[in-house]
Amino acid sequence: MNILFVVSQQKDWPFDIPGITTISAHTYLMDPAFGDCSATKVFNLCRTYRYQNYGYYVSLLAEARGHQPLPDVEAIKDLQSSDLVRNVGDKLGNLIQCSLADVSEENANLNIYFGRGADGLHAHLCGQLFMMLRTPVLHVRFERAGGRWHLCSIYASSINDIPHDHHPLFIQAATDYLKEERIRTTRPPEEKPALAILHDPDRAESPSNPEALQKFREAAELLGMSTRLITAHDVSCLPEFDALFIRDTTNVNHHTYQFSRRATAEGMVVIDDPDSILRCTNKIYLAELLTRHHIPIPKTLVVHKDNADQIVPALGLPCILKQPDGAFSLGVVKVHSEQELIMKVNELLKESELILAQEYLPTEFDWRIAVLDRRPLFVCKYFMAPGHWQVIKHEHHSTCEGKIEALSVGEVPDDVVKIAVQAANLIGDGFYGVDLKQIGSQYYVIEINDNPNVDAGNEDGVLGDALYREVMGVFRKRIDALKGSVAP
Repeated sequence: MNILFVVSQQKDWPFDIPGITTISAHTYLMDPAFGDCSATKVFNLCRTYRYQNYGYYVSLLAEARGHQPLPDVEAIKDLQSSDLVRNVGDKLGNLIQCSLADVSEENANLNIYFGRGADGLHAHLCGQLFMMLRTPVLHVRFERAGGRWHLCSIYASSINDIPHDHHPLFIQAATDYLKEERIRTTRPPEEKPALAILHDPDRAESPSNPEALQKFREAAELLGMSTRLITAHDVSCLPEFDALFIRDTTNVNHHTYQFSRRATAEGMVVIDDPDSILRCTNKIYLAELLTRHHIPIPKTLVVHKDNADQIVPALGLPCILKQPDGAFSLGVVKVHSEQELIMKVNELLKESELILAQEYLPTEFDWRIAVLDRRPLFVCKYFMAPGHWQVIKHEHHSTCEGKIEALSVGEVPDDVVKIAVQAANLIGDGFYGVDLKQIGSQYYVIEINDNPNVDAGNEDGVLGDALYREVMGVFRKRIDALKGSVAP
């Protein structure tokens, strides 16, 4: 197995560890040679894992390449959670009290390298913190008050902050870790076949309208499941259910991702699962994944501050610029001139260190293939909004959408369905909407959505109520598989 230690800049790495390769984040992200590596483990030691910073993208694209990053993107999100200290303190409360019982000072600081404390003390506590947070270099601070120890702060420390006298400890901890395996376990499921449907009644651009939500509930009842509509305020009630169906617009920096993570941790059946949300909501990841697996996409360039001058020679004008985590046609702009291009690139790079540029492929409509449980479920044509180049036109705090035409799977060219299913299956076995453009006899995947629209009167135009029964049937099948029972 190849071992890559990725740092923000090559000069950050002061260590000599046999058997590993150390490269900069820019090299890992941009050099095609590292995109083709197989059997690779990536240790992300960048200075920061801030959202859409280079450190964030190292772990994100490592997952797309199958490179087993440490930390992975879920761990990065945990580190940035406002509930991190409370959650860790609650889970490790007794261990913290026992481990620090003999400390005479009123505070304790742990520097943890690959699960090993720099002072050699509190080995079990350091190991548990590392297993929970899956981050190579951690700094953890505790303070004593009222006779009890309290966790005060946790953060991923930079290798630049490792004291010189700790360097041998870091090298030894890293070397030992490379020889070890980590095993994760999951919680057993609850017994009651109950489904929670997460929605936002106040959001206009939701994946399902109220009529569709009611049809999902009716289909679930026919299959012997109870349902309840829940909102962003109901996270504490998740353990009451066997499954979670997210019918709210998902994003990594959003309560939908936290719900998905919590439900997965509870051992529930979840659609959209956390991995699908992470993968589908970032266009940089999708471009890397689809290219790697030879799925046809428009000509594409990953743009950073040093290569914006390559956009026009590579893609021509007009071209499309995409914010990595945009949704519902937001964060996607068409530029017609080099002056406009420079202005828009600079705007987008203020939000993310990487953005996507793609060639402009004008079409009358986009194909939408919905894939559920690795099989095609329904097909629609999404026509462009009147007088616009996108399916949805945003203007003056209002939206205008093009018409939707539902078709049977048999009415669609075989290659459209085949490519869509191949693309969706790279993400997982959940519920996806694959958008493709057709230019002549060629098809190009534009994006993969992790929570495809199902609106009554639109997407169900061919299947009708059978569409809702198909979706609920997957939930019932998976719940029964977890319980080891047979559906009625």
